[in-house]
Amino acid sequence: MIALLGKENTDVDQLINLVTERAGISQDQARTAVQTVVGFLKDKLPGPIASQLDGVLSGQGSGDMMGQAQQTLGGLGGMFGGNKSD
Repeated sequence: MIALLGKENTDVDQLINLVTERAGISQDQARTAVQTVVGFLKDKLPGPIASQLDGVLSGQGSGDMMGQAQQTLGGLGGMFGGNKSD
């Protein structure tokens, strides 16, 4: 589905590892989840923004975008009952 997901040591691999850890699912399940979400985003976002996803996920995007995404994902986890700091 997404060619970038076959490359090693990219930000997408870090994202898959993050999903694996946070959701407690297998690497294959996390890869499928990431592929599904990225595909959905590409379909829904305006063309110029959607086309930037490949660059970001291959590590060619903004310097700390993955760090920002991880913080956002961590914050969203609290909305679904995870990562409670209280």
